[in-house]
Amino acid sequence: MKEYLLVYRTDFNNMPKPTAEEMQALSKRWMDWIGSIAAQNKLGNRGNRLEVSGKVIKSDGTITNGPYAEIKESIGGYSIVKAESYDAAIELAKGCPVLTVGGNVEVREISQVQ
Repeated sequence: MKEYLLVYRTDFNNMPKPTAEEMQALSKRWMDWIGSIAAQNKLGNRGNRLEVSGKVIKSDGTITNGPYAEIKESIGGYSIVKAESYDAAIELAKGCPVLTVGGNVEVREISQVQ
């Protein structure tokens, strides 16, 4: 099996502010989704949520707060899954809860070249 990185993106500025109950329900959907991948023995690393703040270092040495100055969507987290093909990894990604809040999932194969 190959490993694939799932990168979760969303535009946090345009998301409605969820209630405590909505946040709890969304957290449960995430845990259930990750749990279902783990139950299939296809979870390489559940990954983590990322903090909203960050820094970008550019090739000219400039350091900016962000990385949100140039892009609307920000990376909210990641996971690593195991799948036989891109299509199989995409099928796993289709169940991601970020899709229910207007976000998207980028699927990237992790190179085995050392």
